[in-house]
Amino acid sequence: MKSFMKHLLIRTEKEKEIVNITRDVGEAIIDSGIKEGIALVNSMHITSSVFINDEESGLKEDFMEWLEKLAPTRATPDGYRHHRTGEVNGDAHLKRTIMGREVVVAITDGQLDFGPWEQIFYGEFDGRRDKRVLVKVIGE
Repeated sequence: MKSFMKHLLIRTEKEKEIVNITRDVGEAIIDSGIKEGIALVNSMHITSSVFINDEESGLKEDFMEWLEKLAPTRATPDGYRHHRTGEVNGDAHLKRTIMGREVVVAITDGQLDFGPWEQIFYGEFDGRRDKRVLVKVIGE
């Protein structure tokens, strides 16, 4: 069995943004030379997420609106208790927990083995700075 690791560097233009990283993950799989196995894709930051869904702009807007209702940018006039640490990103930590840390996808014939419409997304909730996503490919 072989393993291959690659870090994707992501810097969003917006503080909160959803970015399709499917092509980047697919390139990592090609670089790995692995034909049959699995790919683990995870955000290496506690205020961002990796998840699978459909590539559709309205859906991305719906996600951001829904997340803002569940974890508003400012929960109270004083913010979240987390803000007592000096940081003001309490909502980003909660949004990450809701959307998840990682995905695992099967690799078949050297390609991501998806269901219809599935794509891999990076969700940024405290952006405009460099962040890393780990792609770990394991198989033969």
